[in-house]
Amino acid sequence: MAVNLATIESVTKVYGTRALLDGVSLGVSEGDRIGVVGRNGDGKTTLIRMLAKLEEPDGGRITHVGGVEMAVLTQHDSLDPKATIRHEVIAGRADHEWLGDSRIRDIIEGLFGGLDLPGFADGLDTVIGPLSGGERRRIALAKLLLGSPDLIVLDEPTNHLDVEGIAWLAKHLQARRSALVCVTHDRWFLDQVCTRMWDVQHGSVHEYEGGYSDYVFARAERTRIEATEEQKRQNLARKELAWLRRGAPARTSKPRYRIEAANALIADVPEPRDKSELMKFANARLGRTVFELEGVTVKAGPKLLLENLTWQLGPGERIGLLGVNGAGKTSLLRALRDAYASEGDVQPVSGVIKVGKTVRLAYLSQEVVELEPTTRVLQAVEQVRSRVDLGKGREMSAGQLCEQFGFGKDKQWTPVGDLSGGERRRLQLLRLLMDEPNVLFLDEPTNDLDIETLNQLEDLLDGWPGSMIVISHDRFFIERTTDVVHALLGDKKMRMLPNGVDEYLERRARMAAAAAPAAPAPVAESAGMSAGDVRAAKKEMQKLERQIAKLDEKESKLHAQLAEHAADFSKVAELDTQLRGVREEKEELEMSWMELAEQV
Repeated sequence: MAVNLATIESVTKVYGTRALLDGVSLGVSEGDRIGVVGRNGDGKTTLIRMLAKLEEPDGGRITHVGGVEMAVLTQHDSLDPKATIRHEVIAGRADHEWLGDSRIRDIIEGLFGGLDLPGFADGLDTVIGPLSGGERRRIALAKLLLGSPDLIVLDEPTNHLDVEGIAWLAKHLQARRSALVCVTHDRWFLDQVCTRMWDVQHGSVHEYEGGYSDYVFARAERTRIEATEEQKRQNLARKELAWLRRGAPARTSKPRYRIEAANALIADVPEPRDKSELMKFANARLGRTVFELEGVTVKAGPKLLLENLTWQLGPGERIGLLGVNGAGKTSLLRALRDAYASEGDVQPVSGVIKVGKTVRLAYLSQEVVELEPTTRVLQAVEQVRSRVDLGKGREMSAGQLCEQFGFGKDKQWTPVGDLSGGERRRLQLLRLLMDEPNVLFLDEPTNDLDIETLNQLEDLLDGWPGSMIVISHDRFFIERTTDVVHALLGDKKMRMLPNGVDEYLERRARMAAAAAPAAPAPVAESAGMSAGDVRAAKKEMQKLERQIAKLDEKESKLHAQLAEHAADFSKVAELDTQLRGVREEKEELEMSWMELAEQV
């Protein structure tokens, strides 16, 4: 029986006249991996801060089991600005000690890109004070992961990590025994790591089994059963579910349950985008030429980023642009923007960028454009245009588009100065789309946006007819909104990757392996084991593999039964309990196997 590590009982939290959380009761047990989702401002961070006892509730109580060790990553670290990275992360360990520990090496390489900390002027001896917020956050995360807490609480852990870093963190957390509660807007990460979801909405918290994909299905089904917000279910939840079900079968490592019911729910949902129709419309709006680059060289100061690049962005093309930090993604977009803004007069240091005559470019940079603080949200949008043509016969007023982006009628009259960072980011996007561009450059558009707003943005872009380049570390958003992935791999070239993000990660892993110096010899954890002990350990591993295979079969049968009895809720509850027991048993066997594998 799993031990309950932390309990939230009838907790209430009020801000002003608004009940942010109202009578919420939840629990976190050993082995739980819980993802927390919900709109910005609905109380996700407040909930986990109270869970960690960093903030007191107004009513109810929060209890921790005696002796539980908890580690918390907040959005503001408590690192000593006068200390070095070595002092905070390595914490007094001698070099031969930490270099000989494979776990420490893996964490440092995974979060910093190498044992010598490339990107930090003095490596481990870099003083923390002058570092950026993103660099400090990675240091705080590394410090947390090097411990051995019973419960890890993370608030937006993927912020400031690139695609590789996020993939590494997901794999690392999957292998840990610690329970986990995590607030993040990264849906791919939620699907890879979490086995339960908490959805914070309007003062309540709804619990769901499974990762993000399971949550989308369960949320759509719950909405259908309750017969509320039917139009929203049809337009957003079912559409996103269709995307998830039609994507790669290995999108998540967790198996689907009630698959037949899910397929029935989306049977009448068309593909997210009619690509051929959008391409025709884009050709009509843009003509043949959008951006054409011939022999282009891009620099950032003295640093050479891209050399002799010949490439073109065609009408209707949707391109995801990946690359290591500093490879030139943002610099490339800026070079294209400068050529457009100057009508071709401003060119890169060498080569030529040709811009189509009908191009209307909108560029969402990583910086949020500051507006007059007293301006109301609706006024800020109407300053650009009062109505917008979104293509394919879709026309919206400024107020309607505000509502689609989460600015209800009351919020539309809020002064811009009172908006949160995420709300300002939404407003920035709104103003760009109101200008009716036919080419979009989106540089990290998912920063500060909650999942519901991301769903609405994706839904809007599905019918938007034009060319688009997206830079993002949000793997789900890249896969959902673009058709082709290009990559800057740090070798001053751009490559098209037919297999998308997976191919990018494979290429980066091969490059890292080829460039890595000979690793210091680790302390042999199997030192002292006799040949007989090694044989016995391998025999035990084979036994565990057979037991895991049997549990896999049992799990598959339970999924089939869940699909068969989807309408019988008492039977579903009984089968779900059995399924959770099988999963827990399998996880214990897998951990035992991993421990043996480390020894031999």
